[in-house]
Amino acid sequence: MSREHARPILQPTEDFDWIIGSDEPGAAHRLAHETSWALLDRVRSVADPEVVDRVVGIATQEGIDDIAELWSHADARSLAGVLWRLYLLRQVAAVNPAAIADLFSRGLEAAVTIDPVVAGAAEPVTPDSMVDLCTTILRGVYAGDLTAALNRAASYCRLMSLGAAALADDRDAHDDAHAAELTQRSLRYSAFAEELHAAAVRWRDGTLD
Repeated sequence: MSREHARPILQPTEDFDWIIGSDEPGAAHRLAHETSWALLDRVRSVADPEVVDRVVGIATQEGIDDIAELWSHADARSLAGVLWRLYLLRQVAAVNPAAIADLFSRGLEAAVTIDPVVAGAAEPVTPDSMVDLCTTILRGVYAGDLTAALNRAASYCRLMSLGAAALADDRDAHDDAHAAELTQRSLRYSAFAEELHAAAVRWRDGTLD
């Protein structure tokens, strides 16, 4: 899928600090929009596995800070907002894979939908397999069916939401503060699931900003 928009040169952080902090209405929004589409179009058009690996690998390098500055405030209805959410999921899994694996396993136990099939997690669930899953989902954005990748990410988030809610129930009688934290995490994952599913529909319909 292609879009009619400018293809700017991706600039390092110091070169666009003035834009992020600019008082010009919409400057940051335009930068997020243009860079996200330029990156996606460029990588998908090249279809080079090494290029895809480098772009996906941004989530494990210092480049994640640049992505945050560019895209973290973008609307969930935009490509920039979608990409930020996927990079964030990958980063969270990489930072604390054992905790992510625990929540996901609990989510699988609680699931009564096809989300486990759609998410496609390898069995048994391990910390390494969760990092691999989030990496595979992100790779699918740049080298695969983007609608399928977004729906897969949405299913992943629904399972994580179920897992966090289940653990919150377990903690409720022993640690109210931790239970409340887990409940909020469950709600955030649920919101991500809804946003990513909606983005999949918009991409399919050609209406993703």
